[in-house]
This record gives sequence, C-alpha cells and structure tokens, in this order.
Amino acid sequence: MADIELDDRTVHVFEDLAKEAGLSVPEYLARVAEEKRRERALRAGAAAFRRVTSDPDTRAAFDADFGGPAAAPRAA
Repeated sequence: MADIELDDRTVHVFEDLAKEAGLSVPEYLARVAEEKRRERALRAGAAAFRRVTSDPDTRAAFDADFGGPAAAPRAA
C-alpha cells in the first residue's frame, strides 16, 4: 500500500482533514478506515434484520428510524 501515489490536491485534502481532527495523516486514515468498517458491519446487520423480519410494519419502522437500503451510502 505504501506504493500508492496521490495527486497533490488529494494529499492536501487529507492533510487538512487530519490537521482539523488534531491527528497525523496516518492516524486520520486509520480512524476513517475503522469508521468505514463499522458502517459496513452496521449495513450487514441491518440487511440481516430486514431479511428475517417478515412484518412489513416492523421493517418500515426500522427503515424510518435507521434508513432503508436506498438511504445507506455504498462503500467502494
């Protein structure tokens, strides 16, 4: 992964975001990666809940509170 080349604009964006968070760039990126892992796990859990819940009212209430599949951002 250390061989990845980023354009200057992207590097500056990451530097600014890290500085704003009071972190180094590697620390900031590690935090972002962990947040993305949590988001992925939450989406998987929500999808499992929808699969096993047969009551449409329960599913609708869940989606209203937590966002349905269309509302969830997709990870790359």
